[in-house]
Amino acid sequence: MGFTEAIRSGFQNYVTFSGRARRAEYWWWTLFYSLMTVVAALADSALASSGGLPLVGLIFFLVAMLPYLSVAVRRFHDIGKSGWWVLIPLIPLVGSLLFLYWMVQPGNTGPNEYGPDPIDR
Repeated sequence: MGFTEAIRSGFQNYVTFSGRARRAEYWWWTLFYSLMTVVAALADSALASSGGLPLVGLIFFLVAMLPYLSVAVRRFHDIGKSGWWVLIPLIPLVGSLLFLYWMVQPGNTGPNEYGPDPIDR
């Protein structure tokens, strides 16, 4: 899965919290989300310095947060964990490190309780 395919998949499945997502899909989406956050922050800075309201970042957050959450839940499903583990970063430091560790792990080979292996599709 490439960059554009991952972004397309993220927006097409923005409320799909079932199934599985490969590492590539999650990390390409994360790269897109991070880059667009920087672009939105720069746009907000430019608009704020000219007297405008800095709404670009807020609009991007509202548009992209649900797809980000759904791809993270599907990524947890790929490693055989409940999607509720997406809340683990709320535990300071340890939670974020554990989240990162799980996101870089390879998915379960073959089908698991959350669906078929996304590599086989």
